[in-house]
Amino acid sequence: MNDDQIDNEIIAKGKTAPRITPLDIEDNITSEHYFTARHGVMGATPDSDVFLDPPALSLLTFCVMVLKNGYTVHGHSACASPENFDAEIGCKIARQKAIEQIWPLMGYELRSKLAKEES
Repeated sequence: MNDDQIDNEIIAKGKTAPRITPLDIEDNITSEHYFTARHGVMGATPDSDVFLDPPALSLLTFCVMVLKNGYTVHGHSACASPENFDAEIGCKIARQKAIEQIWPLMGYELRSKLAKEES
């Protein structure tokens, strides 16, 4: 079950208390950046005469997200078999893992706000 399906079930059951929704998560992302470990190494050593390029570096995909408050989260996707590597799928998996980090952060923020209102 994905986040949207869970959200639809919450709505269907009439749960109306404050909560974080998939739309809240998406609205909190100001930018997304995707790159492989190979891109990272190349960027870190652009003037190097000796560049070690293990093929495995091209199989590790990262997603870095910047949130509205400037905080960053990241996700990654590693492909075991080079024959199965697909950049689009790698980006989707890395993005999903980055999104998973936002839920508890925003949940904590909401719970803190609710606790202040309760006291």
